[in-house]
Amino acid sequence: MRNLTRFGAAFVVATSVYGAAGVALAADPIKIGSILSVTGPASFLGEPEKKTLEMYVERINKDGGVQGRKVELVVYDDGGAGEKATTFTKRLIESDKVDILIGGTTTGTTMAAVPLAERGQTPFISLAGGVNIVEPVKKWVFKTPHTDRMAAEKVFSDMKKKGLTKIALISEDAGFGKSGHDQSLAVAKNFGIEIVADEVYSPKDPDVTAQLTKIKNAAGVQAVFNFGFGQGPAIVTKNFKQLGMSVPLYQSHGVASKDYIKLAGDASEGVRLPASGLVVPDQLGATDPQKPVVTAFKKDYETAFKSDVSTFAGHAYDGLQIALAAVLRAGSTDKAKVRDEIEKTSGYVGTGGLVSMSATDHMGLSPSAFHMVEIRKGDWLLSD
Repeated sequence: MRNLTRFGAAFVVATSVYGAAGVALAADPIKIGSILSVTGPASFLGEPEKKTLEMYVERINKDGGVQGRKVELVVYDDGGAGEKATTFTKRLIESDKVDILIGGTTTGTTMAAVPLAERGQTPFISLAGGVNIVEPVKKWVFKTPHTDRMAAEKVFSDMKKKGLTKIALISEDAGFGKSGHDQSLAVAKNFGIEIVADEVYSPKDPDVTAQLTKIKNAAGVQAVFNFGFGQGPAIVTKNFKQLGMSVPLYQSHGVASKDYIKLAGDASEGVRLPASGLVVPDQLGATDPQKPVVTAFKKDYETAFKSDVSTFAGHAYDGLQIALAAVLRAGSTDKAKVRDEIEKTSGYVGTGGLVSMSATDHMGLSPSAFHMVEIRKGDWLLSD
């Protein structure tokens, strides 16, 4: 599948790009429904996702739509609450009658929506990280971000290279943090990693000094790995420095945003984490297939919103591209046909990496889609 790296002009020539899939589509709009955490603790993820979807839908429609069909975007803000995600997903499917769902900013809100998408037989592309979203495979559910398991594997591989074998885990006790914690425990032995301390905190905790003090006093800790998103990891980072802890601190891809660096301040210096090429487009090799995609997206986003691009915005971009490319190939918005075409996505170069899905893989990213980055002087440094 050729990549529609830029909307607008790319869709004008969609017939030549997609050949036989370029069947004339009806004049009815392509209805995309989205549940996003635009407010609440996950707003630094959900807000850029919403901005991205709105920006590109506006561009597509300005350039004539998808083969003459306008795209209609319906967005509801779940505030990070699972019960709201359930209510809004039901509304999108039953009342708004959307053709495709894109969203679920967090693992928790996504999993609240999954049963409704499955029951309503509506293609659902999640923007959240938990591996349980796509494992086991659910017929109607897909996702664009790397999984928490992949993040743990990337971090442990980096630790192994550095001879760090005894580590401490600290993680949020719900959603993405809990799933990441569990996946870390599941794969640690594969890399010769021993978990010698294991602490948790609530996303609402204003201080985690007590947990970090236990880790500091644990025998043999060579590094600390935190799984979470939002303000929690920034608090962990600040408390870590305040306690004078000198071992390496690793974070997950849940903090791959400049907002984390701003929240953590100088305490983030030296923190290592896995992230997509979107955070370091200028540092990618000239032949890296992602380079033109992430460079263009970064420019578009930062020009439009006068703020730093985030990987979470990229997840929404990829979800929209994959969804509309599937509609083009299906030649309609028949949900079953679109679902089948999403599953056939192959060779898509997105902001998250090279995507090739299948009946047994509804994400389609390999571990090579991740890069290790380190925070230096308030910015990202490619550190593979």
